[in-house]
Amino acid sequence: MRFFSKLAVVVLLTTRAPVGAQSISSAIPDAPDRSIKLLREDEDWSFLANPDNRQDFWDPVKYTRLRSGNNDWFMTISGEARQVWEQIGNDYWGQAPYWNGYLNQRYMLGFDVHYGKHVRTFVDFKSGINSFRYGGPRPIDEKKLDFQAAFLQLGTAEGQNFIELRAGRQELEYGSGRIIDVREGPNVRLSFTGFLVKSKISDWQVNGFAMRPDLDKPGFFDNRPNHEVGFWGVYASRPTPSKTSLELYYLGLDRKQATFQRGTSQEVRQSIGGRFSRPVATERAGWDFDDEALWQFGTFGSGNIRAWTVATETGYRFPKVPLKPRFSVKADISSGDHPASNTLGTFNPLFPKGDYFGVLATTGPGPINFIDVHPHVELTLPHNVSASFDWIAQWRQSLDDGVYNVPGSLIRAGNASEARYVGNRPGTQIRWQKTRHLWFQGDYGIFYAGRFLKQTQPGRNLNYWALWAGYKF
Repeated sequence: MRFFSKLAVVVLLTTRAPVGAQSISSAIPDAPDRSIKLLREDEDWSFLANPDNRQDFWDPVKYTRLRSGNNDWFMTISGEARQVWEQIGNDYWGQAPYWNGYLNQRYMLGFDVHYGKHVRTFVDFKSGINSFRYGGPRPIDEKKLDFQAAFLQLGTAEGQNFIELRAGRQELEYGSGRIIDVREGPNVRLSFTGFLVKSKISDWQVNGFAMRPDLDKPGFFDNRPNHEVGFWGVYASRPTPSKTSLELYYLGLDRKQATFQRGTSQEVRQSIGGRFSRPVATERAGWDFDDEALWQFGTFGSGNIRAWTVATETGYRFPKVPLKPRFSVKADISSGDHPASNTLGTFNPLFPKGDYFGVLATTGPGPINFIDVHPHVELTLPHNVSASFDWIAQWRQSLDDGVYNVPGSLIRAGNASEARYVGNRPGTQIRWQKTRHLWFQGDYGIFYAGRFLKQTQPGRNLNYWALWAGYKF
């Protein structure tokens, strides 16, 4: 009952419009958006109701009219096929002292059906197949067949103020993906089951949700909501002057069994944060930035929680010079624990993106109890080829806490060493967007073990490379 009472509060927060809100005439619509979104339900292909707009091989299945003479009754079909060969040497710095090479295959097929302006169903099937991995597939590697999404939507996103309600299995993606992400890098994407309210109030887009993350199981249609975890929140965003955007959010998490270095207990964690960003320059040279701060409080067993993080990225791009280079630097810090106290200080990144630190997506340390400096260079080459080069140096924020992986599991306890330096990792990524649908990518990185890893053993250098090929329609 407590879970659904939180849902009621979220719905009230997101649907209460300010008194005296006035509508503003809508701007002239831009050219049709043909981009393929990270969340496929965000795509709108209704412009293909006009046959003159059809120009792509897949356009006939992107808009299929379901009722004669009514453009609002239609179906969109989407799909993806992706192949990734990954090779990891000395995983977790030598806890698995061998080369582990394996093939991940992902297949997805979605059906977006609109029954007029106010009713919609969206179903997306997923299949992830893992082959050759020593030790067998992990939960993020294999899913024979299941629903990635299957929800009913009531309402429509039209006008200055609107409200939508979605119920069922869905994906969540907010901000830069540091806190809530669909986990695009790994083979099996993350999904949630519950309720989502989407609304627009004047210039603010406000979402409220109450969800449970789905447990990933390898079989056929056997994923279930994790009843040990509740997740709820309100996420609001709006554009600001100078092409910047502001995001404010509150997030709640209840885990019956949460494990940190200090032990295992129930974790009830509240997070309050904000993000201020400006996109990368596209027309003339200019600065971009992405700054986010988050405070966490709550209870862990009989004790309290006090944790925090600050993440920044500042870049400058030259779109008018050859290769259109962009130079940027990230600097991040998140709190660690001091187990002698009665207050858990370990930051919880909740549901972060798998490639939080770029290359080495599912290996190496995650964004918990860490300090990092991360310079980055991006280049745009001919024939839709892009290349990036980066170098990350990482330290522990608290010498009393350990190193955790991206999902949040402790992989190296911190009480056997007083060293702060974890290591550094150069990496490179080359991507070729051959067509709007077809792409190829190559990744390579080495994580050089620092003093902390060498003192706690094993402390071998970690190697990673991957070859990707994907097709979306």
